[in-house]
Amino acid sequence: MTLIYGHRGAKGEVPENTLASFQRCLEHGVRRCELDLHLSRDGELMVIHDPTLKRTTGRRGKVVEHDAVNLVTYDARLGGPGALQPCPIPRLEELFERCPFEHWQLEVKSASRVRAARTVTAIAALVERHGLADKVCVTSSSREVLRALQREAPHLQRGLVAEYAWLDPLKVADHYGCGLLALNWTLCTPERLAKAQKQGLHVSVWTVNEPALMRRLADFGVDSLITDFPGLATATLGNR
Repeated sequence: MTLIYGHRGAKGEVPENTLASFQRCLEHGVRRCELDLHLSRDGELMVIHDPTLKRTTGRRGKVVEHDAVNLVTYDARLGGPGALQPCPIPRLEELFERCPFEHWQLEVKSASRVRAARTVTAIAALVERHGLADKVCVTSSSREVLRALQREAPHLQRGLVAEYAWLDPLKVADHYGCGLLALNWTLCTPERLAKAQKQGLHVSVWTVNEPALMRRLADFGVDSLITDFPGLATATLGNR
């Protein structure tokens, strides 16, 4: 059975990476999600995709230049699907407290060695505090982040995000001891999928929004797919 992850919540229906978006994902009966993390200036884990605030809030500057107490007041619905109410940037802790997901893919973008270590340490502490170690996989395309995970939080499951095939993603995943491969769907051939699963990897493909593509990838045997439309995915794959 192919599992479904809501991409940044339900990105196609509600502004991405907001509490409302994750709640919509849950309303569709989809109990797995993928989200993105950046540290605030005072070291809190904030759920936002870009390192800068411009695209989703219209504000200037980087996430890391603002304290969490201010970031949670910024309305992040710019450029997303229509939302009547403001949708502030959430802390990861708020989602842990309010959204009962069965599994979380927490993606950390590329970072310097120091920032990667700080981010990973913050994730490990928050995950432990909420008792979610068996429900979390920290993913990244960054070697620096994957190294920090091996070093600072070896007990947490880690995953490689692979967008391009210029390096063999299976070799990279193996090198960093990953249990999950988040694969751009365009790289998902039946051959690569079979090889990855033989290697013991859970293969999660993204971003899959077309019903025909959902069915095709499910027929290939992908372990999970990440979609902007978790309700559509449930309707498409629900009878399998």
